[in-house]
Amino acid sequence: MASGFELVPITPQKTDPAWKHCQMFKNGDKIHLKCLYCGKLFKGGGIHRIKEHLAGHKGNACTCFRVPQEVRLLMRQSLDGSATKRRRKEKIDEVISNITQPSNHVGLFANQVELNSELELVPVHTDSLEPNQSFLVNSKGRADKNKVRRKRQKEQNISIEVLDVTHLNTLLSSERRTDHVDMAIARFLYDIGAPLDSVKSDYFQPMIDAIAFAGPEAVGPSYHNLRGPILKNILEEVKGDFGKFASACEKTGCSLMVEKWSTTTGGAFLSFLIYCPEGTILWKTFDASDYINSSDSLVEVLKQVVEEVEKKIGEKNVLQVITSGEENFCIAGKKLMEMIPSLYWTPCADECIDLILKDFAELDWIRSTLKQAQSMTRFIYNHSAVLNLLRRYTFGKDIIEPGESQFVTNFLTLRRIVDHKPNLQSMVTSPDWMECLHSKDPAGLDLLDHVSSQTFWASCTLITHLTNPLLRLLKIVRSEKRAAMGYVYAGIYRTKEAIKKELMKKEEYMIYWNIIDRRLSKTWCSPLHSAGFFLNPKFFYSVEGDMPVDVMSGMFDCIERFVSDTKVQDKIMKEITLYKTISGDLSRKIAVRARDTLHPAEWWSTYGGGCPNLSHLAIRILSQTCSSSGCRNLKIPFEQIHNTRNWLEQRRLNDLIFVQYNLRLRIKYNLEKDPIDPMAPETGNVVEDWVTGKDIHMQEGEIPDWTALDPLSVSSESLGSVADETEELGTGFDDSEIFTGTKCEDDSTGEDNTGNQQ
Repeated sequence: MASGFELVPITPQKTDPAWKHCQMFKNGDKIHLKCLYCGKLFKGGGIHRIKEHLAGHKGNACTCFRVPQEVRLLMRQSLDGSATKRRRKEKIDEVISNITQPSNHVGLFANQVELNSELELVPVHTDSLEPNQSFLVNSKGRADKNKVRRKRQKEQNISIEVLDVTHLNTLLSSERRTDHVDMAIARFLYDIGAPLDSVKSDYFQPMIDAIAFAGPEAVGPSYHNLRGPILKNILEEVKGDFGKFASACEKTGCSLMVEKWSTTTGGAFLSFLIYCPEGTILWKTFDASDYINSSDSLVEVLKQVVEEVEKKIGEKNVLQVITSGEENFCIAGKKLMEMIPSLYWTPCADECIDLILKDFAELDWIRSTLKQAQSMTRFIYNHSAVLNLLRRYTFGKDIIEPGESQFVTNFLTLRRIVDHKPNLQSMVTSPDWMECLHSKDPAGLDLLDHVSSQTFWASCTLITHLTNPLLRLLKIVRSEKRAAMGYVYAGIYRTKEAIKKELMKKEEYMIYWNIIDRRLSKTWCSPLHSAGFFLNPKFFYSVEGDMPVDVMSGMFDCIERFVSDTKVQDKIMKEITLYKTISGDLSRKIAVRARDTLHPAEWWSTYGGGCPNLSHLAIRILSQTCSSSGCRNLKIPFEQIHNTRNWLEQRRLNDLIFVQYNLRLRIKYNLEKDPIDPMAPETGNVVEDWVTGKDIHMQEGEIPDWTALDPLSVSSESLGSVADETEELGTGFDDSEIFTGTKCEDDSTGEDNTGNQQ
């Protein structure tokens, strides 16, 4: 904030709901308002302009794109209410101005003015007046037009006041009804111990709407109906979704994703999910406790499920099986490729990237920086006064960003802290900080030291530059809305390129390259990724010189594995020549422009008509996902099946899990968009090192008080859409060192060489 701006507290007299979502500053005699979410400063227009800004109304204010949805809705309702009130008043004005006052209204006016007037008011017959006129005249017969006008306006105001009181009563009644509903829902959720993030479900509001539509006579379903006929109906509804998946798989093929789930009692379950561009659906799940540790048993199970799926969607339509990179799954996967030569086994890309981040975090200088940052957040998030102060200076944003794993959380949060560096520095140099009792605590003094340290910030910034490409790639491979196979190889290239540009010295950047290569060679190396790069026109046409040998080799391997007919193989090789020379429709200007805008599978579907065989293969390869871990946060309660011994009940519970799993897969995208409070239980153990107060010592007599937290909307900054992430991969691939994967002779992690990287 520029010098001269003085923060002005917002008094309780300011009752407009928008005041809770902005800050007020005074600059001389002028008042400015600042949005808490995007930081936009308004130098005029008052609270109404802030409200339009938050509501996203076009007109006098730009739209805030960071405001939580519930706040935007509240602002729109407030604006709609004001507009309705204004229109009602205008209508009353119009009606009153057009209605001729009948003579029997004179008594009302006479009673209203008799205390303030010495005139004797008598009615004038309306037939002696002009149309639409009615006057009160004095005893001498002269019309007092001004007095009539004033009395008519007073009558108008009285009518409006009556309507406003009625409207106010309606609003109060509506608020009381809302509070009643909120309390009833809260009692139910608290009573059954349901996770409070249940209200984020896309099925929650439709349930409320259905109850409201049914009216006061609505009666909820019985326990036995939920276990019986209702479950049966929804089971049939969910199974009906499989039809569209089956038809889509005939064109694009599909990936069979295998997820391992461990129960608290030591059991293990396997879930088999089918992915295609239409989405993801659960095929089956069962208890695998007896054979999960045997690769021979696993390969038989994998083979059986592949055959079951292909009977439903067509032979050779399962292009790959994705599993964990654990040793027994690796052995089983390689055996599966020998048994079924028309598919690939690939380890989960998400898991591989997570392991790379884990290795990065274990380097001494990175581990030390993370510990310093974690000590800061533990102090902040265990004292309500300090957390309130932080959120005021970050405009309601958190500096912790929960990820899918502990290591992803580490680097997402460090990036968030770097983004809020100016806000943190403003906070610890403010009078508010000096007045805070906790600023003199040892942890508070450490916080001040870290935020004021240039060495700390230099280390944080370097770490974010080294890990941001991996976090971007992680977001790409997790996406189920946009198949990632055409982007993975380029993502690894860009990661190495960014590290090389950041560190420049070979002995320094090879430390990180070796970590990446070691993980890729051990757990994640598939010709599918090379073929995806080759078939993505955006990348294919931006390679300088000849295509790398490993990319061409991967492409040839895919042709041989997915196309059994040798004549079709030869046709594909001829069409690859047309692809290289940009012949036919591939050379059209519209096709060239579309390389950067269309998903590569869509590009081939649109412009690949001159290469029908290559186009068919390209669409199938580019339509595949690379990760199976996107379903891990669905929190499926497998324990209830494992602990049930009755065969009939086990079957019922299996169907219940099938329904629950697939319903959650339907709404998975929306759940991911919702902001997460880093202190909430649903964040699990991934944020433990950032919020657990293990080294925080409360002052004598101090009791942590969560109710003292300011009622600010906790929201996460958007990391951008998947389309934006893939666009950042850019074009231009000309570094032969990255393609060849040259390594240093010393293949150590090089922890001793990192001292000068800070």
